[in-house]
Amino acid sequence: MKADEMWKVSTGKGVKVAVVDTGVNPNTPSLKGQVLADEVPDSVGYKATEDWEGHGTSMAELIAGTGAGGGVKGLAPGAKIVPYRIALKGLESESEVKKAPAASAVIRAIADSDAKIISMSFGGSIDYADMRSAVKYAHSKGKLMFASTGNDAEEKNFIGYPAAYPYVVGVAASDESGKVGKFSEHGNYVDFASPGLNVPTWCDNTFRSYCTGEGTSQATAIASASAALIWSAHPDWTANQVLASLIDTAGRDWAKDDPSTYLGYGLIRPRKVLENANFNPGSAGTDPLAKENATGVTDADGNTPSASASTSSQPSKTTSDGGTSAAGSSSDSSDNTTMWVALGAAAGVLVIGGGAFAVIRSRRGA
Repeated sequence: MKADEMWKVSTGKGVKVAVVDTGVNPNTPSLKGQVLADEVPDSVGYKATEDWEGHGTSMAELIAGTGAGGGVKGLAPGAKIVPYRIALKGLESESEVKKAPAASAVIRAIADSDAKIISMSFGGSIDYADMRSAVKYAHSKGKLMFASTGNDAEEKNFIGYPAAYPYVVGVAASDESGKVGKFSEHGNYVDFASPGLNVPTWCDNTFRSYCTGEGTSQATAIASASAALIWSAHPDWTANQVLASLIDTAGRDWAKDDPSTYLGYGLIRPRKVLENANFNPGSAGTDPLAKENATGVTDADGNTPSASASTSSQPSKTTSDGGTSAAGSSSDSSDNTTMWVALGAAAGVLVIGGGAFAVIRSRRGA
């Protein structure tokens, strides 16, 4: 992505990114001074700086890590992280799951804050009414939201939320050449592809060493950082304009009005915006995803999914499958973990995940 060239123009300074994840450890060398934990409201601040999985901390470093102490330097090292923990893997008891704030409450709290970007490297297959409403509210408050599309494409390729909600930018994972990962979910809710293969992340929650990770989680963090770079350089732009500039400059070899079900509008390239000081981002009030947001999500056959679930029973305990490499290991860490998350009034099973890559591209179905 030629980060060194972009940093001559913007490092993300002045932009706050809310990371909704497994919590963020503010004490890794790369994140010292980067995490604004005091800005998290008490009502939704449950153990926001305790990351028992390592996932949220890894995402925060990919966004705003400084690189200090041999740590990861994020794409927007001048940005700041506001951490939010929801009921993802790491909360091992039913009581802890119940104490964790609902994702919808977290999104509403962020909407009322001065964080500009919401980064959500998680997803599930259920559409909850309260979460959908919270996302709409955040959009009305001018927030730019990114979410991972999911990592089960080789098994079931379910429609993933929150990425599939209107006003949320769905991010698929690709390699540096733009080839989408085999694991990366596809559908008409994919808006961008972002680097998500061979990305360094913490091996586990001991924070002793990094492993090579891959997944749409990493891609989402890098997409969020890309937006932070642009918003820092153009602080007067709206979320619509930042997003429109990313769409206009995305790497693709197909027409912009014919987005791919695998790569959306293409490979995200913030450099193409930053290198043009006079870039025209379009109208401040025009939603660049208006067509998609009006159409809604459809499956591979063009059908609309079943009605959303407004309520559901709380799970009796958290559950997890898969895992990451042990500390000190040089093996790859496939970000392929199943977790519980409190989505509004209910809890659903979420995934964050990984695999290889493929070259397939198809037209997006309406």
